Amino acid sequence: MSSTQDDLTGLLCEAKDLLSVPIHGIISDGQLSIRRAVATAMPQVPHQLCHFHYLREAGKPLYEADRHAKKELKKQVRGVRPIERAIEGRDDEEAEVIHAYCLAVRASVTDDGIPPLSASGLRLQQRLQAISNSLDRMEEKRGFPKNLND
Repeated sequence: MSSTQDDLTGLLCEAKDLLSVPIHGIISDGQLSIRRAVATAMPQVPHQLCHFHYLREAGKPLYEADRHAKKELKKQVRGVRPIERAIEGRDDEEAEVIHAYCLAVRASVTDDGIPPLSASGLRLQQRLQAISNSLDRMEEKRGFPKNLND
């Protein structure tokens, strides 16, 4: 009902008195009132942060940088729809190639992944780089399609 230090200290002392086994360690999140309550109620018992919370906090700066990078990359590829409109109604080979590249860009920007283990901004950069490399190879071999040079 309450998460104040005094309330938590009372609960911890009550739990310690009711247990028939010794308490050798405590794991909790990093909430200040919990840390202080543990230090007051059981000063000799080692207290550490939960691994999940610790790793989540440690990974936040990396996650935020990756999220910002992904947002900036998405801004650079927003022009896919006008290209798709330009080839609507065409069924020639060039239009199919352009359409395939547009689909590749669309698929790249919609994959989010699960942070912090999956850096979706980094993955987006790698996918867009692969598309760009493919376009560069195509330009070297055959030149860009007429409407993409602009």
